Amino acid sequence: MSDEIWKRDEVESPCIKICVVHPEARLCTGCLRSIDEIGRWSRMSPEERREVMAELPSRAGAFGKRRGGRAARMARR
Repeated sequence: MSDEIWKRDEVESPCIKICVVHPEARLCTGCLRSIDEIGRWSRMSPEERREVMAELPSRAGAFGKRRGGRAARMARR
């Protein structure tokens, strides 16, 4: 049996399993998709998925500066 059988020609999901929706931007902080895009992903055409994927890098600044994490905790000491 060949592995070629299991290969599919479709755009993979950008999900990184960090699913938290930013309350103001209304985007997932992990993959940068909207709730609507996440819900429709399995029904989107490959072209629709490519369009979303092409737009994701421009959404990275939607959250502004992060306010936490280890660096913030260390600065408070």
